[in-house]
Amino acid sequence: MKALAVGDCRASYHCVRDGVEAGAFELMPYSARVLAECVLRNCAGEERDAALRQIAGRRRDEDVPFFPARVVLQDLLGAPVLVDLAGLREAVAEAGGDPLAVNPRVPVQLVIDHSLSVERSGSRDAMAHNMEIERRRNAERFEFLDWCRRAFSNVAIVPPGNGILHQINLETLSPVVCTTASGEETVAFPDTLVGTDSHTPMINALGVLGWGVGGIEAEAVMLGRPVLLRIPEIVGVELRGRPGPGILATDIALALTEWLRTEGVVGRILEFVGEGAAELTVPDRATVSNMAPEYGATAAMFPIDEQTIAYLRLTGRAGGQCRLVETYARAAGLWAGDLARAEYDRRLTFDLGSVGRAIAGPRVPHQRIPIQELRARGIAGPRTSEREGGLHDGAVVIAAITSCTNTSNPRAMVAAGLLARNARRRGLRSAPWVKTSLAPGSRAVLGYLQSAGLYQPLRELGFDVVGFACTTCNGMSGPLAEPVAEEIREKRPAAAAVLSGNRNFEGRIHPLVREAFIASPPLVVAYAIAGSTRTDVHGEPLGEDGTGRPVVLEEIWPDDSEIDEVVRAHVTEEVFTRSQEGSLDRGSGIAPGPAGVHGTPGDARGISSGAEPSPMFRWDEGSTYLRRPPYWEARLMSPPVLRGMRPIAILGDNITTDHISPSGAIEPGSAAGRFLLERGVTVEEFNYYGTRRGNHEIGIRATFASTRLRNEMVAGTEGSFTRLQPEGRVVPLFDAALEYMTRGQPLVVIAGINYGSGSSRDWAAKGVRLIGVSAVIAESFERIHRSNLAALGVLPLEFAEGVTRHALGLDGSETLDVEGADGADLAPRAELVLRVARQGGEVLSVPVRCRLDTDEEVQCFRAGGLLPLIYRRLLDAHRGKENRQRT
Repeated sequence: MKALAVGDCRASYHCVRDGVEAGAFELMPYSARVLAECVLRNCAGEERDAALRQIAGRRRDEDVPFFPARVVLQDLLGAPVLVDLAGLREAVAEAGGDPLAVNPRVPVQLVIDHSLSVERSGSRDAMAHNMEIERRRNAERFEFLDWCRRAFSNVAIVPPGNGILHQINLETLSPVVCTTASGEETVAFPDTLVGTDSHTPMINALGVLGWGVGGIEAEAVMLGRPVLLRIPEIVGVELRGRPGPGILATDIALALTEWLRTEGVVGRILEFVGEGAAELTVPDRATVSNMAPEYGATAAMFPIDEQTIAYLRLTGRAGGQCRLVETYARAAGLWAGDLARAEYDRRLTFDLGSVGRAIAGPRVPHQRIPIQELRARGIAGPRTSEREGGLHDGAVVIAAITSCTNTSNPRAMVAAGLLARNARRRGLRSAPWVKTSLAPGSRAVLGYLQSAGLYQPLRELGFDVVGFACTTCNGMSGPLAEPVAEEIREKRPAAAAVLSGNRNFEGRIHPLVREAFIASPPLVVAYAIAGSTRTDVHGEPLGEDGTGRPVVLEEIWPDDSEIDEVVRAHVTEEVFTRSQEGSLDRGSGIAPGPAGVHGTPGDARGISSGAEPSPMFRWDEGSTYLRRPPYWEARLMSPPVLRGMRPIAILGDNITTDHISPSGAIEPGSAAGRFLLERGVTVEEFNYYGTRRGNHEIGIRATFASTRLRNEMVAGTEGSFTRLQPEGRVVPLFDAALEYMTRGQPLVVIAGINYGSGSSRDWAAKGVRLIGVSAVIAESFERIHRSNLAALGVLPLEFAEGVTRHALGLDGSETLDVEGADGADLAPRAELVLRVARQGGEVLSVPVRCRLDTDEEVQCFRAGGLLPLIYRRLLDAHRGKENRQRT
C-alpha cells in the first residue's frame, strides 16, 4: 500500500502493482488490472491469492469475485428489482428472519427514463403533455419508488424529465475514481458498476469497468454479494487512421457493430487501443461503447487518458476530482500510456478511414447498409402502394432522434441541427405522414442546441422536444396519427421507422411498423423530409425548394469545420453544469429537476415524501401495477423438473428478449390486454408492458406475446400461438401454458443461434420460469439472457456442434428428458444427454452442453433460482446470529 497526495487530502490507494508480480502486471490489460484491484481491496488470504492467479494468468477454471462499487438502474427494469427486494423482505420476515437485513449495501442509482410515451409530438406543448400522462399512468409506480427511496438506505432516484440513465451516468454520476473513508485515511479506487440495462457499457468510454446484468444479479450485488465470473477473453481492438469527411460517431459505431459481429466477440471484453482510439473524444467513444450489446461484447473499454480528463472538465466535475482521476490512474497503472506492453488474448485491427455513411436495418442493428448501396441492397427503389395517393411500402411514419447512443454525442446533434437549418433555408419540410420527435438524453443537449440557435429549425421540421427520456428506442413511440394508423391496418403497407437509437428489432418500435432503420441524427432529419426509405438519399432529391428546384442531401449536409466550430463555441462547461442543477441529490433521495423546456418542471410529483415509511410495503391486491412477487412459493423453491418436458415453442435464430417479453404497447386482444379489461382498465390506460412488470400477472401474460413471434410448432402463423399437445390444437400460447400448469406438465423452449439477444430483460427469464419452462435448449445464447435464465433456475442448454432442431426433426409433439442435471456432481458447462421421445416410440439421445457457467449458477439452479438461494442464506445468517447471541 502506498500513499498518494491529491489536492489538500492524502488518499491511500489500492494499487494492483502491490499484489501482482511486476512482470505479470506489465502484461495485464486494463480490465484485468481493474479486476485485480477489486480483488485486492475486497478479498483476503487464499481467496485473494487464487483470484489474482486467475486474473494475472488469464485462467478460466475457477470463479473470480467482482465487487462493483455501485449499481445503476433504469425504471422499467429497476422497479421490478425493488419490487423483488420488497417481496424478499416480507418473505424473510414471515420466516422469522430480520427484514431489515434486506437492504442495499452498495449505492444504488435509479433514473426514471423509460416510462415516458410519445403521446404528442411536433408541438410546443408536447413535453408538458407527455409528462403529465406519464405521471398519471405511473402514479402507483412512482409512489412505490418513493417508498423505496425512504425505506431502503443507499437508494438515490433521479426523477422523470432529466434524461437517460446512461447519459446521466456519463455526464454526472460516475466519478471515475471513487473515494471512501478508511480509518483516518481516504481510500481511492476505480469506479466500477453493473446495471440492469444492456447498454450499461456506455460508461466504459470513461475507463469505468461495468456491464449489463439481469435484475436478479443486480439484486445480489445490491445485497453485498459479488458477481462471480470466469475471466472472459480480453480482446485488444486497435483503431487506426481517422474518419473521413462527413463521418459521424454513429457511422463508426454501426461499422464496428457489423464487423465485430463477424469477428466473434460475444461475451468478450474489448479494449480499444491505438492512435485512432486516442483521437476519439469521450462522446465518440461513448457512441461506440454504448453499442456493445449489438456486437455482443460484455464491455467495450477505453482506458483513462487526456480525453477522459477533458470530458470530466467539460461536464463540470470539480478540478480536484480531475486531478484525483489523473493522479490515481497514473500511479495505479491505469493511464493509457502504461498499457504499451499489455498482452491480449486476441488482437484485431480496424481502419477508421474505411468507415462510410450508413444506416442499419430493417430488423437488427448489425444489418449495416452504406447509403451509396441503398438501391443495390433493395432498400431504395420504386414506391408501391395499394391505392393512388396512399402510403407506400417504405413510407416513414416515425422519425425519431432518440436514445443514449447518439444524443450523448454533441457533434451528431449539432450536425442534425445544422442540417435542419440548411433544409429550412431551402424551404424543405417534413413529410406530413411522418411522426417526428426529439428526446434528448440529457438537458445539456437542449442547452447547446438553443445556445447555437439550432433548436428552432429542428422544431420547424417537427422535432420538438417530447421529453428527456428513452421513448421510441424502447418502444414507447406512442400512437400514430389515426388516419395513418387506419390506413396501415387496412391496406397493410410495409411502414417504416428511422431512429437514432440502438435497437430496431421486429415489433419493438411500434406494432404497425414493419421495418426500422438506425441512423445518425442528421440522417433521421433527412428521412423525415424525404418521407420514405425508398428514397435513395445518397443521390436522389429529398424534396424541392420554394422555386421547384430539387434538393439533394449533400447540398444541405454541414461541413465538418462548421460542426466543430459550433461545438467549440456552444458545448461548454456552463451548459452542462446548468443542466445538472437539482437533478440528483448525490447523497440519497429524489430531488426536483430543473425547469423544463416550456415551463414544465422536471419535478417529482407522484414521488412525494411523507411520514416515515413502514419497513414493509403495503401491497394492494387490486393493483394492476404492483403485486407481491411469488418467487418464495414452495413450487419455485426447488429445481424444475427435467423429465417428460413438452415444447411450448420451437423458435428460429436471433430470437430477442422483445420476442420473449415485449416492452411496448399492450394489444386489447392479448392475454395481458384481456386481463386488464377484465379488471376495468380502459385501453387508453393500458400503458405498456414495461411499466407493468411490477405485477407478475402481467409479466407472465407478456411471455412470448410478441406479435412478430414465429413459433415453428404452428408454421405459417405470426404471433403468440402454439400447439397444445398431445391434442394437437392450435391455441394462444398463454392459454396453453395455463392448461399445462393445471396438468403439472414441465415445458421446454427450443431455439436456434443467438437466443435472447437484445435488452437485459430479466422478465424474459422470469416469465418462462413462471409459466413452467424447465429448460431452454438453443444453438447459442446471448450473454445476459443466458445468465438471467440461470439466475431464475431455468436450465440453459446448448446443442452440440452440428445438432439443431432441424437435424433432430423436432415438431413439438415430442417429450424430452435431460439426463445428468439432477445429480450432486453437476458441474459448470458439463456435457449432459438429451433424450427425445417421439410419438411413434422412437427415442433419440444427443449430447447437450450445460450452460450453467459458474459454481454459483449451479447452486442457484439447485436452489430453484438466485432469489430462493439468497432467501435461505439470509435466514441461515439470522439463525446463526441468534445462536451466537444465546451462547
